[in-house]
Amino acid sequence: MEKDRFKEHKLSQEPHMGRAVSIEGEQMNSSSLVVASAWEIEEPYVSIAFSIQGKQLAADHGYLLYSSISRAFPALHSADWLGIELISGFPSGSGMISLRLPDNSKLGSRNSKLSVLRLRIPAEHYRDVLRLAGKRLDIGGHQIRLGLPVARPLEPAPSLYARVVTIKKFTEPEPFLEAVKRQLDSLDVKGKAELPRDEQGRYRRRIVTIHGKSVVGFSVAVHELNDEDSLKLQAFGIGGRRAMGCGIFNPIVADQAEQER
Repeated sequence: MEKDRFKEHKLSQEPHMGRAVSIEGEQMNSSSLVVASAWEIEEPYVSIAFSIQGKQLAADHGYLLYSSISRAFPALHSADWLGIELISGFPSGSGMISLRLPDNSKLGSRNSKLSVLRLRIPAEHYRDVLRLAGKRLDIGGHQIRLGLPVARPLEPAPSLYARVVTIKKFTEPEPFLEAVKRQLDSLDVKGKAELPRDEQGRYRRRIVTIHGKSVVGFSVAVHELNDEDSLKLQAFGIGGRRAMGCGIFNPIVADQAEQER
């Protein structure tokens, strides 16, 4: 991939998330540019998990969560290395998720009944997010409190899944999948990409609200990855808006319901 294929691309009507670049008109974050140029991860990435105390959140809370964290710690607002996963929860109706299953629920193990906030960051920035521990956040009028963080290294897996990926100007399944493949190629990641379908055979189209506007994305799975490419894709992802829960890949788990929440 020649460097002249990359050019700066200004994000319109979105909060600053660091420099963005364009690959054939498709949006990627600046961290991906580093990988695309070097073809390797220069520093280890980790997953940071904060336990959560709270009752419920809007299911579509990626932008609200990012905004709340940015207000509490302005330095993180411009951190292009920061990936924030959507908070795991349990559907409770009316576009909301509960942050804890009832004690009498038969779904999942005891540990899986707890919601967590996960960050995907370079290990060297661990101390930069430690200040979140113990903080209270207001996320669209809903209060949560973060517990102590637990850091874990990324582990390779042959199949990865991202609940939502957004790529600017691509809102239909077939062109979107082709854009995904081009972005994987730009990272020199070899794998088989697909757009998973739900029980009714429909593509998992996701709507993300940013600044009051709807952004279309899709769930994405990538299979047949070697260890190096698996870690690279988990570290850098594809698409934009990684600080709002988009483009972050995790190993596929056996329980699909657990993956979706």
